[in-house]
Amino acid sequence: MRAEAESVEHIMRLIREGLAIWVSSTVLNLEVSRNPEPDRRRDAEALLSFANEIAVPKAAEATRARHLEGLGFSTFDAMHLAIAEQAAVDVFLTTDDGILHRAQRSPAPLRLRIENPLSWYRELQHASHQ
Repeated sequence: MRAEAESVEHIMRLIREGLAIWVSSTVLNLEVSRNPEPDRRRDAEALLSFANEIAVPKAAEATRARHLEGLGFSTFDAMHLAIAEQAAVDVFLTTDDGILHRAQRSPAPLRLRIENPLSWYRELQHASHQ
């Protein structure tokens, strides 16, 4: 957990320094606003302020999300993935093990790469040392 949290901090630094771009969405804003725990909600809202872009879903994303729900993703997770696919992000980072497992076991290939922040950050570190 600590290593994962530290990798998120490093990734946030890359975003603040303009070395990485965070594409968020109005769906993520909605999901965060519905968090019943005030402290966690405030912390997440503070992080969202660092997003470089805010994607707004359209009909195509809703259609794709329904397909992803059929693969076992929750409604919100399916929307996040559909929006990320449409935005053509390089990688979708998540600490949600459920998303990671479903993506790995998906019978249909997903249109984007999904990684845990820790493994992705370690990959970046390894690539920068070569």
